Amino acid sequence: MDAPTTLAAAREWLLGLPPAQQAVGLAALTLLPWIELRGSIPVAIALGWHPLTAAALAVAVNCLLVPPTYFGLEWFYARWLSRVSLVRRVVEGVRGRGGALVERYELLGLALFVAVPLPGTGAYSGTALAWLVGLPRWRAMAAVAAGVAGAGVAVTLLATGAAVALRRWF
Repeated sequence: MDAPTTLAAAREWLLGLPPAQQAVGLAALTLLPWIELRGSIPVAIALGWHPLTAAALAVAVNCLLVPPTYFGLEWFYARWLSRVSLVRRVVEGVRGRGGALVERYELLGLALFVAVPLPGTGAYSGTALAWLVGLPRWRAMAAVAAGVAGAGVAVTLLATGAAVALRRWF
């Protein structure tokens, strides 16, 4: 099932639920990799939610997944994956090569990567990238959260048509 079909099915399922249950369903939709807030904000707005409420819920839930994802990657790598020499070599190689890129763009580059509302650039991907190149843990999480907030603004503007209105003036 492709993303538009999944989002339409999610909207139809959520349509008959009371608002509290819709919020839980939208939070669950936000937690899905490759959908995240790019899908949950338009669905919430289509359900009749106020755009700011939809954005606030989606950004908060998306930000909450960053620490467990980061610590889960650390734990899983330390516990199992580091024992596989091929995986260990790849991770060490990426961290070595990625160091120069990180020094050049630092956390702003990570935040901008996450903020672009395209598939494969959300909180999960940003967290994995931060962990893979060995960015300092808390600073990386803050950069991913800033990128999530930026993506939330962009998706909300696109979903409400505000981007079209802004283009007329600028």
